[in-house]
Amino acid sequence: MARTRLIRALGLALLLAAPAAAQNTAADALRRDVDFARSKVYPALVNIAVVGRIYSGGRARRFPAAGSGVIISAAGHILTNFHVAGNTTRITCTLPSGERVDADVLAHDALTDLSVLKLRLDERADPFKPVPFATLGDSDALQVGDYVLAMGNPLTLSSSLTLGVVSNTKRVFTDFTGTEMFDLDLGQGQKTGIFTRWIQHDALILPGNSGGPLVNLRGEVVGINELGVGGVGFAIPSNLAAKVLNQVLTFGEVRRGWLGLAVLPVEKLGLVDGALVSSVVPGSPADAAGLQPGDVINAIDGERVIVRFFEQVPLFYLRVAEIKAGRQISILYTRDGEQHNAAATIESMEKFLGDEHEFRTIGLTIRQITAPMALARRLPTTDGVLVTGVRPGYLFEEARPALRSRDIIVAFGGHETPDVEAFRTVYDTLRADADPDEEFSLEFRRGDESVLTLVKIVPDDESPRGGELPKAWLGVKTQVMIPGVAKALGLEGTRGFRVTEVFPWTQAQKAGLRAGDVIVALDGDELGAYRRQDAQDLRLAIEDLFIGDDVEFVILRDGDRRTLSIEMEHTPKPSFTAKKSKQEEFEFTVREITFMDRVKHKFTKDQRGLLVVEAINGGWAHIAGLRRKDLVMRINDREVGTVKEFEAVIEDLLQRRPKIVKIFVQRGPRTHFIFIEPVWSEIDQSPE
Repeated sequence: MARTRLIRALGLALLLAAPAAAQNTAADALRRDVDFARSKVYPALVNIAVVGRIYSGGRARRFPAAGSGVIISAAGHILTNFHVAGNTTRITCTLPSGERVDADVLAHDALTDLSVLKLRLDERADPFKPVPFATLGDSDALQVGDYVLAMGNPLTLSSSLTLGVVSNTKRVFTDFTGTEMFDLDLGQGQKTGIFTRWIQHDALILPGNSGGPLVNLRGEVVGINELGVGGVGFAIPSNLAAKVLNQVLTFGEVRRGWLGLAVLPVEKLGLVDGALVSSVVPGSPADAAGLQPGDVINAIDGERVIVRFFEQVPLFYLRVAEIKAGRQISILYTRDGEQHNAAATIESMEKFLGDEHEFRTIGLTIRQITAPMALARRLPTTDGVLVTGVRPGYLFEEARPALRSRDIIVAFGGHETPDVEAFRTVYDTLRADADPDEEFSLEFRRGDESVLTLVKIVPDDESPRGGELPKAWLGVKTQVMIPGVAKALGLEGTRGFRVTEVFPWTQAQKAGLRAGDVIVALDGDELGAYRRQDAQDLRLAIEDLFIGDDVEFVILRDGDRRTLSIEMEHTPKPSFTAKKSKQEEFEFTVREITFMDRVKHKFTKDQRGLLVVEAINGGWAHIAGLRRKDLVMRINDREVGTVKEFEAVIEDLLQRRPKIVKIFVQRGPRTHFIFIEPVWSEIDQSPE
């Protein structure tokens, strides 16, 4: 009996242990798969640090940002998001090994939110050392429930990995009613998503993961992560990324065909195939072919068109985009129950936003007008340049009537400006012979208005400010001996001024005047100050004296009355009279230090340097860390104690164009190094 019970107990234990053993086996298998996938892709993961650039308020502003990417070739090609690498002036990639390599942009494609970069392998310490790279897999083979790994640099924490499962392989975004598909907004007017059916998954995606690879357990990159919302991640399919990559490597750009229409699914029409034409762009190939909203496209070049659901809309657009520009296609469509044939010649798809440019001296930013921009803004033509910003306090802001954002400049100085290049040529020509007082006509469109204004393009040289004749000065701060103060000091009834501070290196200090002394008489005249409104009486009395004269001051110290003879000296020069220099390329301004700067900032008497009075937000100096009130002492190991020395050093820098400009500053009680890393080619593109 006991033996029977023992056998039953052992059997039960084995039955209970079996599921746990199976679970352990499955977990071990998943662990091995994850380890394998990580080993294939993780070494090719890159942390991308960029200097971003936006145009705002009539100038270019820069900012640091970061994202992720993955190396996908032995030559160092990288895939990442456009919203990571687009609108940047510098891109630096850090590998998991810690190696840092700068990268160049080969092409951007906002419509898929992808960018293709290439590492500058020739600049490495060992240019011939192989770089790890990953392999693109087949995103169409993904199934709901598949495990995937998201690799990237969330929150700028380098080289992270999360595990999740695929929850949808062809996600598109529609409005709440499910009647319209919408694009994602990348900012600055850029849209993406027309060609994309996103891979939806629950591997954790945080800011900084953008551009990193989505990896299957075979160690293949099946997507490029784009965004995460509420624990749900979305990745661009690798098959779509491969199409973009192949075009860039073949043509150096992404080329797409354009028909000029928008479509909707036909499911609500009770149809199972076809694509409902919802709009036609005027003047487009579709318009020329006679297509109209309400038509149902049944076939293109004899191949059936199936757009029954919204998930099939991107496939239709991709199909058209892959047709070579210039090729004529046949379109079978249905209108009012009857089928018709049409022929259309495919055109090249133009990018939506034109390039933006800055003109620093006049304080203006402008953008090239593209055909899609003209259509979206209902402009009659693409001729002219779009004003995107006018900088306060600069020449174009002073135009009357003033320019505004969204104005379109069509002529400058009597010359037409149909595009940015024409505007630049006219500007350079006019500025070559202009003087500060000369004004030029500027014609622009504002809505339906045609407006003419006058502008200057050469700034006046800063003229030195005038000032009053120097007056006598005593190097102290004081407070009035109001009755309450006098009583607290045990000097009830005493009138005059109590010394609260004696400035260093002054005649007052040399004569022995101290904080706490009470000045009761000046040059034989008793002082009667006892009200708060008498606070300026001592200063005014001293200013009536002569510089260089010895003046008798009667003071009270420790209850004793004594006399000090103090030589009157010049009033220190105010800061606005100090020489200053504005550095346009790096966008910061310095001035020579004054006596009161030395007192206020606790500088020594012989301290050399220039005080930073402005480091413009978004400028090269600002993003490098230079701050207002920093004392610049050396630039690239050359001392700068005067404006003349500063300008000589800057002139040398502009000639030599070093990769890094090292600035040694004093900031409060400590010293600090600032490293400015300008992109000289970009500086050249912003004419003076």
